[in-house]
Order: sequence, then C-alpha cells, then structure tokens
Amino acid sequence: MNRRVFIKNAAIIGSSLSVLPSLSSFDMNTTHLPSEIGLQLWTVRDAMKKDPVGTLKAVKDAGYTHIECAGYEAGKYYGFTVKQFANILNRVGLKMISSHTLIGNHAPDQKNTMINNWEAACADAAEIGQSYIVCAYLFDFERKGIDDYKKHAELFNRCGEISKKYQIQLAYHNHDFEFLDLGGEIPFDVLLAETDKDLLHFELDLYWIKKAGKDAESYFRKAPGRYPLWHVKDMDNTPEQYYTEIGNGIIDWKKMFGFAKLAGLKQFYVEQDDCKGRSPLESIQISQRYLSTM
Repeated sequence: MNRRVFIKNAAIIGSSLSVLPSLSSFDMNTTHLPSEIGLQLWTVRDAMKKDPVGTLKAVKDAGYTHIECAGYEAGKYYGFTVKQFANILNRVGLKMISSHTLIGNHAPDQKNTMINNWEAACADAAEIGQSYIVCAYLFDFERKGIDDYKKHAELFNRCGEISKKYQIQLAYHNHDFEFLDLGGEIPFDVLLAETDKDLLHFELDLYWIKKAGKDAESYFRKAPGRYPLWHVKDMDNTPEQYYTEIGNGIIDWKKMFGFAKLAGLKQFYVEQDDCKGRSPLESIQISQRYLSTM
C-alpha cells in the first residue's frame, strides 16, 4: 500500500469511527473477567459436614476450580488443621484464595475472630495461601442502629491494618439489610465512607443488592475498584424473588459482568443459599454450565 492510499484509508476509518456511539469510552470489560469459576461452600454446607473430602471432589468434578471457605472456626477449616486442609485441597485440585469469618460478638470466647485473636486468623489465611478474608454477616443484635455500623467501620479499619501485614485483604459481604434505610442513612454507604479504601474492600452479593432494590452499577461507579469479589446468585421471576440457578433467573449476567473492570473484579463465587427442588450439587452444575458459556 502506497502512502497516498494509506492516508485515504485512514481518513475513511477515522470518519467511520466518529459516528459509532461512544466508541472512545467503550471498554472490552470481558477481557478482565476471571477465567475460573469459584464456589462458596455455604451452598453445599450440609454435604461438607457429612463428607468434606467427597464433597470437594464433587465440586471439582462439577467444573469449579476455586472455593471460598464458609467453615473456618478456632483455627481450623471444617475441622481440619491448616496443613491438613491445604493438603486436601491440593489432592483434589482446588484453590482457595478467600474465606468467610465473623466479628465474633455472638461467641466472645471463641478464638480467631475479628475481636479475639484476629492476628492468628490472618496467619492461618496466609499459610493456606489466601488473599482475602471476608466478614460474612452481621447478626441482628450487631446492627440495631447506624452507630453500630460506624463502630464496625472502626473495627474493620483496625483489622484491615493487621491483615495487611500478612498480605491479606479484608473485605465485607453484604446482604439486603445494609441497603435499607436505617435512621435516615444507608448502612452500606456508611461502611464505604468510614472505612479506608485500602483497608476494606467488598464482596458484593449481586442477589442481595437487587433484593434491596438497589443498582450494583451505581455502587461500582461510586467506589470503582473496591469490589474485587462477587457473589453470583440468581433471582427467580416470582413475587418471592427466591434464589435460583445462574441463568434461570432475571439478573442480566452479561450486563453485570460488563462492569468487571469498573468494579475491580478479581474472583467471583457461585452461591445459592437454598436449592429449591434440586440438590445443591445439581444446582451448582447448572450454574457452572451457564457461566462457562460466558
């Protein structure tokens, strides 16, 4: 191609691009999607109690490569020591970069919670190879007023400083109640505003934020990059708005994953609190098949 033809073609291409809608701001967010699908083990909690090793094998066979622990207590993962559980994961072929924890107010004497021997919990997480610890839930008595959330924000900042020493990022997992008006304020907004953006990130549960009538996109734009973890669960098309398998509900997942880069997404986990009409293993297979096509 000679120089004259090159310049002519370049001009044609440039004029064509100028009429495309917002092409300069378009972002191929799909290139930022995690390539592996994770499972939050709360979905198979009953099976984990009966046969943890067999259940982990079934999770792997269902196509999952990552798991998020929901069974860490007093220095053990599902009753196994850190080394034992790490060996089990290695044999099965699963990775675990995240686990759930609780503040500990429900059992103040219990060790390795956010209020009791927190540093030991961080040390365990680092030993097993985690990058995140997530505060999973606030009990009713822990969230009576907006001042409770402000106190939690202070605790999260302190715990986040400690976890950073172990190269562990602290995060918070929401339900719907964090988005409901409490004394004229939105609790989730308080947590966003009163915690250090480097010390506390969020694991956004995309079912619960929709259940609360809020828009996930608006929160991604309010605090971009602060949502490295997602819980992915679908909502059925009934007045009850119950849990269902990914792809069987009303959440637009292609649109949602389009915000991956804006959110700062690093890893997502399928979670289905209750599997109506199916076994949890059947449900996670359906969700995995749908997500794998994306």
